[in-house]
Amino acid sequence: MTQDTTRSLPGPRSSTAFGVTSRGSLARLGRSSGEERGDFARAPRGDRVVSDHSSRPGARQETLRESNLLLLTEEIFSAVEPLSRADLAMRTGMTRSTVSRLVDDLLAAGIIREGSPAVGGGSRGRPAVPLHPARATLAGLGVEISVDFMAARALDLTGETLAEEIIDGDFRGSDPSEVLPRAGAMALRVAQQATARGARVVGTVLALPGLIGADEHSLVLAPNLGWRGVDVVPLLVGEHRDAFGGFIHAANEAKLAALAVAQELAAADQQEQTFLYVSAQMGIGAAVVIDSVVDVGQHGWAGEIGHISVEPEGPQCGCGALGCLETYAGKRSLLAAAGMERSATAQDLVERSQRDDDAGRTACEAIDRAGWALGVALAGAMNLLDVHDIVLGGVYGPLADMLRPRIEKELNSRVLSAQWSTFRVRTASAQSAPAASGGALRAMRCVVDAPLQWVPQPA
Repeated sequence: MTQDTTRSLPGPRSSTAFGVTSRGSLARLGRSSGEERGDFARAPRGDRVVSDHSSRPGARQETLRESNLLLLTEEIFSAVEPLSRADLAMRTGMTRSTVSRLVDDLLAAGIIREGSPAVGGGSRGRPAVPLHPARATLAGLGVEISVDFMAARALDLTGETLAEEIIDGDFRGSDPSEVLPRAGAMALRVAQQATARGARVVGTVLALPGLIGADEHSLVLAPNLGWRGVDVVPLLVGEHRDAFGGFIHAANEAKLAALAVAQELAAADQQEQTFLYVSAQMGIGAAVVIDSVVDVGQHGWAGEIGHISVEPEGPQCGCGALGCLETYAGKRSLLAAAGMERSATAQDLVERSQRDDDAGRTACEAIDRAGWALGVALAGAMNLLDVHDIVLGGVYGPLADMLRPRIEKELNSRVLSAQWSTFRVRTASAQSAPAASGGALRAMRCVVDAPLQWVPQPA
């Protein structure tokens, strides 16, 4: 039986928007390098059947319209500054009349909205009307189940949070047949709140801390939850399938969190991001991000850095192997090494480490050992991947200033290219449940990938 409490949350707040990323990066929002192989696959296109237009005689005009709508959508969503119809015509080479018709389609679909006409500038003719992603019309739903909380968040096309809920609890060794329906009930409440604000939920992505099956419906293994071989989607949605949108997928929690972080950093730096994301809750998850695209590997299982052995004869990990990174730098191991209860927080650990007594010194030694283990594992990843930016998330955020010196020491001594490279170890924002945001962002890909499927059809 799990114990939990519902956390009181503030009202809707802005999140990283599709439109504030650097130009060109939006087209890959929610995708991965394995997508064309079916891994971390693109969400189905809306709730209508999509056929291969190119194989049907006489369908060339519709195919061209679909391609042009996709092009305009990507231009609008990836622009740093809002574009007008005239801007789109100039960028794409389409005629103004064609752009105008297609923009009308996107307006009718609730994908974009018109801003206030620009005034001044000395140009002749009608004032330019800027085009923006639409607000509270379509929404993606992200659901996250972690070891010590579950969360659901609905985002619209601007990235604004329309509704969210987080429930604290202890889900280690839990029964998925109990936990997943409760997470589904929470997600249903969030979906209903988003709908009450005028949005239509297009789809749902469930984030789990483990290996996800190729069907994106099943969990292969989540060691820290104690789950194995679970068909998670039916348990999540129950009898309320329609409320979750046109599709429901499961994906790895760390990869979805990395997606949210990539968008956040791209917005801040105004350029695409390449980094190795490492996050700790009870276990340790990671994801490789190349030019703002999450690389998931051939089977979608890349990034399990927590189960890299940093000491072959080290303590036994929950996965059965010896000396895994998690046994040194996972939250549970960190707290145990510091002599603290497993219910303690990262901030509690920071505060104890500042004490001038034996308890403080023990805490500092535990953090230093975790930094050593992280440095060893990350050095191996850097030698293999040639990625020199590291972003720390989860429990590592509050500990970053204490972990960084030992991580960098190990990188400088173990990475072959160290003398010609610059390493950067930084932290993600303190946003709670980033994988829920990543799930919602990925769900929204179906709109940007196939805008025609959302355009109202003639009666």
